[in-house]
Amino acid sequence: MNKNIFEIVEEVLKTNLKYVSDDGKLLKAMVYSDVMTMDKELLCLLLSNEKIKERFFKDVNGTLIFDKQKFTWFIDSKEFLPDSYTKYMNKIGLTHNGNFISKSNDVVLDFPYKDCILEGGQNKDDEKRKEIFYNEVIANDEINRMLSPKVFTNAKKYTKDGVEENITFDNNDNLIIKGNNLIALASILKRYEGEVKCIYIDPPYNTGSDSFNYNDSFNHSTWLTFMKNRLELARKLLNDRGLIFVQCDDNEQAYLKVLMDEIFGKDMFVGTVVYRKRKSQANLSKDLSTIHEYILIYKKSNLANLKKISTSINTKEYSNPDGDYRGLYKTMPCTNKGGALYTIKTPTGKEIKDEWRFKEERFYELLNDNRIVFPKNGEGKPRYKLFLEEKQIEGVIVNSWWDDLGTNQDANRDLTKLFESNVFSYPKSEDLLRRIIEIATDKNDLILDYHLGSGTTCSVAHKMCRRYIGIEQMDYIETVPVERLKKVIEGEQTGISKMVAWNGGGSFVYCELLEDAATLIDRIRLGDDESINNIKSLIYSDDRIISYILKEELLAIDNNFNSLNLEEKKKVLIKLINKNKLYVNYSDIEDEEMFVKAKDKNFTKSFYEDF
Repeated sequence: MNKNIFEIVEEVLKTNLKYVSDDGKLLKAMVYSDVMTMDKELLCLLLSNEKIKERFFKDVNGTLIFDKQKFTWFIDSKEFLPDSYTKYMNKIGLTHNGNFISKSNDVVLDFPYKDCILEGGQNKDDEKRKEIFYNEVIANDEINRMLSPKVFTNAKKYTKDGVEENITFDNNDNLIIKGNNLIALASILKRYEGEVKCIYIDPPYNTGSDSFNYNDSFNHSTWLTFMKNRLELARKLLNDRGLIFVQCDDNEQAYLKVLMDEIFGKDMFVGTVVYRKRKSQANLSKDLSTIHEYILIYKKSNLANLKKISTSINTKEYSNPDGDYRGLYKTMPCTNKGGALYTIKTPTGKEIKDEWRFKEERFYELLNDNRIVFPKNGEGKPRYKLFLEEKQIEGVIVNSWWDDLGTNQDANRDLTKLFESNVFSYPKSEDLLRRIIEIATDKNDLILDYHLGSGTTCSVAHKMCRRYIGIEQMDYIETVPVERLKKVIEGEQTGISKMVAWNGGGSFVYCELLEDAATLIDRIRLGDDESINNIKSLIYSDDRIISYILKEELLAIDNNFNSLNLEEKKKVLIKLINKNKLYVNYSDIEDEEMFVKAKDKNFTKSFYEDF
């Protein structure tokens, strides 16, 4: 019986043990990697078979040319090793070297599609969709193009005096970007790598009721891939003193912790904050009423530290019985178990040997500075003065239980008051973001939120005189966060405004990633049974489909098209779109076929070149 071309290619490839796993399966990812680098050993192997040579090589004036695109399309087809797309099991678990139970301390998170880039292309809050994955090994070249810097459009600057257009970008500008957050993160990397002091994100929680409605059979792994791709870019954006705060709930907290250990390093884990998101208890659950969420904190390096927080102080504990010019104080014990061991003399000459809070030299400095107080009889152990003013400046170390801040209900009430209607579900408290920004940054530091949502992070950063970048791909970006920031500039008095004495001012720049083929995908997603065939004809004639698909291959798809259901038809058409053309690459800014406007060119060039 004659073998088909799929069987022949598999058989030939397996003659090289480099491409064979321990259990005898073909390592498709390794083949892809060698195809992309035009590996000499692989080419010789393929040339050794006449049928393969005839199918994938062309004779040009006596020279054989390998049709790389045709071969990659061939091994990416569902007929060729359909079950070997990824080496990861369709199961989520903690693994080490492929084993689910390991005694090693170096545990990483394993899940389907871990070796993939997940684009995450939702732009409507209630939209469910099959997601697009790109394998990091087999499609590395495509991923590099997809994540290259993009052209910006519709740039404008909002100030207290109005809107400015035809602008260029300045390094001190605050920035709001509309577009896919993965691609936007990759685009700003050129300018902001190693510049961000604090990242806060409140990503979709994968509950089924939030915006992460990706209708995938491996929903955990989809979410983890989504998070992994973006966190890897986020880490590059942090400077060496930078910190990242990721808010989540019980649905993914355990998996997220291990994933972030892998990306940032277990020794870079600062801690987990438990935030009380509501004061009242709901009695809707059969078991537990959940009133908290988690905030995982990681640092970029050991140079990063959380600052102490200012706190309310009970001034009744402070007095000034001896009229000290430094003001109110209270006394604290000088003894400290495990401290410096030495002997002191009291005013009466009595010697006391003990373990002290201060080194001996420092103790006598404090004594000479009138900061040491002995009991009235001069016989007991001394105490030192802790001045109220110093305590207020010093602050206290932040703990991991935050129940003293504004709640989600407070945030919703403030936002509803600001817009005079309920414009956003589950906004975050400005008070919560004030705490995070207070312990992680100083004035003029740069803050990033790439799940901008209602815009709380950037609103608080603006009021606290920090620079910021906000990224959001959902369509509500212009009606909620942008409008909210405009109100902040005008001096609105909700949230933390009174606490920080906010009176308005400042500015921010808004821009969008310039779409190209993304408009085609939007049209496919919105298609119905009546319009899908017309959309198909439009797609077939568009030059933004994958360039190496032949007309014969399109006709082969077309023969089966009508037998598919609507979702299958959409999936087939979306697969034809060249994903590197979703947005216009910066490298193509001068291409006349891209029709990039002069003002978009000026702004984009100022962003990438003028810094």
